Amino acid sequence: MRFRKLKQKTKQKKLQDNAPKKAKLARLPDRIKAFITDMFMIYAPILYIITYVFLGSKEAFQSSNIAPLIGVTFYGLVYAIMLVKTGQTPGKKAYDIKVVDAKSGKNLSFIQAITRFIAFLFSATIIFGLLFPYYRKDNKMLHDLLAGSVVVSEQ
Repeated sequence: MRFRKLKQKTKQKKLQDNAPKKAKLARLPDRIKAFITDMFMIYAPILYIITYVFLGSKEAFQSSNIAPLIGVTFYGLVYAIMLVKTGQTPGKKAYDIKVVDAKSGKNLSFIQAITRFIAFLFSATIIFGLLFPYYRKDNKMLHDLLAGSVVVSEQ
């Protein structure tokens, strides 16, 4: 009888070791700080290059209707490529957080990453999407729900 109990315990331990570990969700303040860092490290240089290299002056940028759209589009592509490759942007890497697929836990596909970015633009515009985490236990924002992603902490 002792042998049987010992064998059952080893089977249970093997099953527990093979079970996927539940990821720790990233804190909202870390996500906000990572976003601000990304704005300074990725978006600001893009706008600077568009303004002073291509257009020549801030007045030309301010009078252009297409220049801000090009800046946002280029930022969205860079953001999506980073999420697809590593699941992190420089800001997310600084705060040890990662964006992964909610179902598989792997990096997002390019379509998911673009969908997440476009949904973020929409949710930031209506403000309600940014207040979503305060009404949910899992701290998901509207763009995370629409893209099927989750932001996890690597710590």
